[in-house]
Amino acid sequence: MKEKTAFTDDACPMRVACQAISGKWKLPMIYVLCEHGTLRYNELKKELGITNVMLSNTLKEMEQEGLVIRIQFNEIPPRVEYSLTEVALKLMPILQEFYEWGELLLELENHVD
Repeated sequence: MKEKTAFTDDACPMRVACQAISGKWKLPMIYVLCEHGTLRYNELKKELGITNVMLSNTLKEMEQEGLVIRIQFNEIPPRVEYSLTEVALKLMPILQEFYEWGELLLELENHVD
């Protein structure tokens, strides 16, 4: 039997964090909601360039994981808004660093050409 490494342990904080933001759309969605605050479904779809199925599935997962708040207004037509939870907002300093790293990569790419 293989010996468990820190990352393969279910109690590893890094593993839990990686699982919470895994998937193609979770980090981009967190970024967009951070930039805009609260958005409606179609606004999120437009900002991300995502299909309805992927957006719906990702929002459901993120709501279950406690990363997104869904507020439904009893109006006609129905209105639903999405925003980040306090837990998701804790990622903002990390995402700011990630953004700056992306700027650095763009600079390097422009100097290579």
